[in-house]
Amino acid sequence: MIEAYAFLAMFIVQILAMSVLHPVRFIKYLRLKINPTEPAAQQYVERRLAQFRALNIGIAALGLLLLGSLFQYIQLGKWDEGRVGLLVTMYFMVQVLPLFLVSWIVARINKALTLAAPKRKASLQRRRLFDFVSPSTIFLAALVYFLFAALVFYIARDPFPGFAGPFTNIGIVTLSYAFVSLGVYVTMYYTRTSPFETHADRMHAISLGVKVAIYSCIGSVAFVAISMALRLLDLKQWDPFALSVFYAIMALALALSKRPTATPRDPGANLGSNPAR
Repeated sequence: MIEAYAFLAMFIVQILAMSVLHPVRFIKYLRLKINPTEPAAQQYVERRLAQFRALNIGIAALGLLLLGSLFQYIQLGKWDEGRVGLLVTMYFMVQVLPLFLVSWIVARINKALTLAAPKRKASLQRRRLFDFVSPSTIFLAALVYFLFAALVFYIARDPFPGFAGPFTNIGIVTLSYAFVSLGVYVTMYYTRTSPFETHADRMHAISLGVKVAIYSCIGSVAFVAISMALRLLDLKQWDPFALSVFYAIMALALALSKRPTATPRDPGANLGSNPAR
């Protein structure tokens, strides 16, 4: 049962990374990024950030309860990797939910700032993909795609039970790449940011969004390939551990990407006396 205890250890890392470390760094990042000068706006931001913090604390507590339940499950000598993997995935989806709350908060604040801000001329600098991500990253994404295709054709020679076939798997990955490409395009050209951000901060935010999208796609395909390889080697009981490793890496990457940098702001700028409610 070493794979079960390895999973429990990694699941603790997943809880701490996504529901403790990431919120702490994200709140520091948002405070410096938004930084309203109007007292009423400051209270609004702090109130929303407190809600974000409380929600993550609750989700971390839920994760600890799930951890205890899984420990008892393992103590009974049971290990269903499919059931455990499903629970881990569902929990990670719950961990991601606070990000939707904070996205809504930032969108409301940016809207209020845009209405209060003086008109600014748009930058005419053309945005190119390689301005935000290195060619080696794009090469890595292409390499992972073709290695995955080679793997599924190899597995098709002697497929394991449940294998959907090479063309179905390649089709799903191709759609994932297409969806991520669309997301990258939208991030590069249609991202709404605070009107008080400097050009450098705006480019950093776009670069971060592009890199998160591309690396998440690469990581997802790599995890699917690893999961298939484990089944091919008759090690599918390690699936939950590999899944939790993947989620923990994603959470750590998100947390470490939040580089707190102060955004210069016109001292007279504020959200108005009645910020978005």
